[in-house]
Parts: sequence; structure tokens; C-alpha cells
Amino acid sequence: MDGPSLQERFAPRGTCFGCGPANPAGLRIRSFPDGEEVVASWQPRPEHEAFAGALNGGIIGTLLDCHSNWTAIRHLVERGGLAQAPATVTAELAIRFLRPTPTDGPLTLRARVLEAGPDRVTVEGTVEAGGRPTATSRAVFVVVGRGHPAYHRWE
Repeated sequence: MDGPSLQERFAPRGTCFGCGPANPAGLRIRSFPDGEEVVASWQPRPEHEAFAGALNGGIIGTLLDCHSNWTAIRHLVERGGLAQAPATVTAELAIRFLRPTPTDGPLTLRARVLEAGPDRVTVEGTVEAGGRPTATSRAVFVVVGRGHPAYHRWE
């Protein structure tokens, strides 16, 4: 995963806690296209734990939410031939925790588009540790227009 991530390319000044490149206290997820999927590698730190050796569920939710959102954005950009990322927000997010997510090594995030309409994209996401899924998600992201508080979030 070399070169700029989707976040660095489309939102270099983004301050989102999960994926903002400009948030020094954030998780700084870096998502990269890989065929039909978008993938990321992310290393947990001790302050992300719920208990010794296991990642906090809220952090897992943030990882899946942000990574899946960038999967939706990638789809919208490619489908529309856009030069800028559209402003999108999470409309729905459902997470299934399969087993504790260990914090002793890097995690792999994977996401893919399940379906897309003109202004919404449904994405399936997975967190993996050692090649084994620990959590999955299904999320819907919608494009927002002027007047929405998130409209200028990528500028």
C-alpha cells in the first residue's frame, strides 16, 4: 500500500477522528483501492484496548465506519468521473462482533460495495486479525448537499 491513501488524496486537511490525515490524535486510517475492494492495514495501540490484548468495540466501529465510507466515496468518484470526493455521511451502520480483536499485531480492513444508487451506497466491511475475521459490518452512506454540516468536510 504505497502512495497516497484515498484520505490523503481527497481530504488531506480532514480532521475526522478515524480517518483524518490532519488529526494528530486520531486513528489515521489509510484506505487503498485493491481491485473491487478497498483495503487498509492498521496497528492498534494499548490505549485502544477494552481490556488487555483486545481492541475496544467503539474503535472497531470507527474503523469499519470510516473505511467503509471511503469505499463508498471511491465508488462515487469512479462512477461519476469526479475530481473531488463528494461529501458523504453514515445513514446506517450495523456491526457484528465475531470474536475479540487482538491488539498484538496489525489489523486488515476490507470493504466492498454491495449496491449503489444515485445518492447512496451500501458497503460491507470486515476487520481481520492474522487473516481471520473478527468483526463485520454493513453500512449505508448518503451524499449530502450544501447546507448540511458535513458538506465541506473534505475541503
